[in-house]
Formats: sequence, C-alpha cells, structure tokens
Amino acid sequence: MFSEFARAIVEKLSNVNLTTLGLLLLTALGSAVIAYWRTAEHKSLRDFFDFAFPQEVILHPSARADAMFWITKRAMMPFLLIPAGVTFVVAVGYGTREAIGWLLNIHAPLLGGRAGPVTIVIFTATMLVAYDISYYLYHVAQHRFPFLWELHKVHHSAEVMVGITKDRVHPLDDLMNRMWDGVIPGICFGIWSLIALDPVEVAIFGINVYVIRNILMMDFVRHTHLKISFGPLNNIILCPHWHQVHHSIDPRHYDKNFGLLFSFWDRLFGTQFVPEPDEDLKFGLVDRDVRDYQSLFGLYILPLKKMARHVMRLFHRRPNVVAQPQDSSPS
Repeated sequence: MFSEFARAIVEKLSNVNLTTLGLLLLTALGSAVIAYWRTAEHKSLRDFFDFAFPQEVILHPSARADAMFWITKRAMMPFLLIPAGVTFVVAVGYGTREAIGWLLNIHAPLLGGRAGPVTIVIFTATMLVAYDISYYLYHVAQHRFPFLWELHKVHHSAEVMVGITKDRVHPLDDLMNRMWDGVIPGICFGIWSLIALDPVEVAIFGINVYVIRNILMMDFVRHTHLKISFGPLNNIILCPHWHQVHHSIDPRHYDKNFGLLFSFWDRLFGTQFVPEPDEDLKFGLVDRDVRDYQSLFGLYILPLKKMARHVMRLFHRRPNVVAQPQDSSPS
C-alpha cells in the first residue's frame, strides 16, 4: 500500500522533461520579443540581442556567480533535494490518509474506481491552491525569522537577474522548503486519496497542470530584467514585474509580493505592491557584505556561518539566574 502511494507522489513531482524545458524557453523568448517591441524605437536584430542580453547584466559578477552556483547545485540535486522532498510528501500524505481512515473507519476510497472529470477538476484546483498557499507562508517566514533569512539572502543577493537566478537558492533552504511543501500539499493529497482512487491532475493537451503552472508564473522570465505585465490578469496571476519588486532594494518594496503563482495571497494578507508599468528597479541586498555573496564560498558557506551565529546568540541570551540570599534577620 505504501509503495503504491509513494509511486503516485513520485509521478506527480517528476514532471520536468524536455517538453517542459522547451516551453519555458519559448515563453522566455516570446516575453523578450514582446518587451522589446513595446519599448524599442528603432528595431533591428542587433538591437534585440543587445536588449535581451545586455552586457552590463550578462558580464556582471553576480551573473557569473549565478552560473557557477547553478552548475554545482545541479550536480547535487539528484542526491539530496529531490529524494528528501519526495520522502517527506509521501510520509505526510500517507500518514494523513491512514490517520483519517482509522478515525472515520474508511477502508476504501469513498468514490471508488477512477476519478471522474468533475473530481479531477476539483482535485487539481485544491492541490494548486495548497501548493501556492504553502509557498506563500514559507516565503513570508523566510523574511520574518533571521535564522531562515540568512539562507534566503542567497537568493536576494543577486545584483542582476539572468533567468537562472531563480535557482540561486541555498541547498539547505531548498531542502527545508521542499520538506515544508510536504505538509499542506501532503495533507491535501492524503485526504483526496480517501475520496477517489488514484486522483490525477488535469492535463492540458497532454501537459501536466504543474508544467502549465510553471509556464504561467514565468519563473525564468521574472528573474530577468524584462518588465512583463499581464494587465487585468495581474489581479489573479503574479506577473514577472510584480515579482521583480520583491527583489528590489527600495525600502518601499521590502517584504512585498511574496506569491508564487497567485497574486491574491498578497492582496489578502496586505503584502502587495503594485509598481508603475515602467518602474526601474535595483536588485540585491543593502548589507555591507553583499559582494561576499558573489562567490561559491559566499553562496554556500557564508549563510551557514551566519546561521550558526544566530544559534549561538540564542544560547547567550539565556539569563543567568542568581539566587538571592534570604534575609535571616528577625522581623
């Protein structure tokens, strides 16, 4: 039973393939063309490449750090992050199903057989919402708690954004995020496994809904200099330009626009900031040692050292209780 449950989870999390990569790159190219066509006065192929790949961005030390970090992190991903994330989601989901099944005396899916079209649509919607609110809550925690912020600063230390900046995330931060993602979505999937046998997400033209989500949220594009807006859809889907505000060092933009796919979480919890359509942004950290994060040592080791300091401070803050001598004089 557990092995079948684990297989279903693995299939749902393993949706990155050549089709996905091709669609993401095509989305990035289309976004560059749209942004160039909207802003350029004199259009030419040479100007387009200068616009899409500006030298001051591509050759920036932060961009070189992104490239080195991306290569080294990809080498360790299959051995650390994916197995740990899958294991935790499986454990939470399976535990949820077994616990609720035992409490309610449910031994078989309530609907039985294969899930119908209506069930599939509702299941897909609830799982997308579960993943999105899970990401939002963890992202807010990363900015609220100094211990988590030291790891998340790796992502915010990028002084220019070049697409693969989206993967500028410390491995420990990535691991903790994946484990946290197992809680709300894991519980949600565990509940659904009691309702329908082998619930599956909606596929659009044969493409998994999570791939469609990645395309809609434009994770690659929103970590570039391209100011892409979705117009009226910005009220539902977080556009790249609104996410770029989240990386801005302007004090007005601090702790704003935490969302992943949906923008309404920020509006609901009061963390939304709507930039001007062509508002220029400067990225990075305001820390004095921001340049220390533009090397592999700074991206991998420095955050761990700073986290250790926070742990040490917690121990040092414990008050030393000194026993006061009792007054033995007669009253």
